[in-house]
Amino acid sequence: MSDNYNVGDIIEGKVTGIKPFGAFVAIDDDHQGLVHISEVAHQYVKDINEFLNVGDVVKVKILSIDEEAGKISLSIRSTLPKPEEKVQKAPRNTNKRQPSSSSKPGFNTLEQKLKDWLKESNERQAQLNKRLKK
Repeated sequence: MSDNYNVGDIIEGKVTGIKPFGAFVAIDDDHQGLVHISEVAHQYVKDINEFLNVGDVVKVKILSIDEEAGKISLSIRSTLPKPEEKVQKAPRNTNKRQPSSSSKPGFNTLEQKLKDWLKESNERQAQLNKRLKK
């Protein structure tokens, strides 16, 4: 078997069977391999039947060959271009001090909110103390 195929080869095969865990793909008249459900597409595959049908001709990459067991692991996903990331991460803020919730709307951590509440409470207490001294 290893004389004809090597790990990393990309070849065409025909889907011969579909199970909930993956698809069997014939790569020639004598050999077939398994495309595990996790190797069908880049996105999450809940139902393999939404992606493949028996008889489909697919491009597969050989992931591993187990000569003793006669098993070949295949991947369709590895032959597909990687999708572009739709969401870009915001750059990390190296400044540890965050703006107060009163100056900028949006999500703040509980720790930041607590600091803001304490600051506001201290300011109110200071105002009350000034009134009492008059």
